Amino acid sequence: MAAPTATATLTAPVYSPGDQMLLTVTYADADTKPLTVTIVITDAQGNSSAPVKVTAVIDPLTLTVTDNSGRIWTRVSDNGAVAVYRAVA
Repeated sequence: MAAPTATATLTAPVYSPGDQMLLTVTYADADTKPLTVTIVITDAQGNSSAPVKVTAVIDPLTLTVTDNSGRIWTRVSDNGAVAVYRAVA
């Protein structure tokens, strides 16, 4: 199994107390397994519906942000590949 990968960037290298800090994390996992289920309904006369698909991810990733000052990082957005977190300096 491959280990997940991540890169992270902050909006600035230096902050003054009270400044907003934004952290962007890009992450992936090479062995995450997408699953697609396809459903077709057929009646007694042989009429069938159009296929309906639903997806899920097996082995989802969990992203945790902490720093050595105990600061609270709040998730602003996360699309499953890029997450943005906010904290106050």
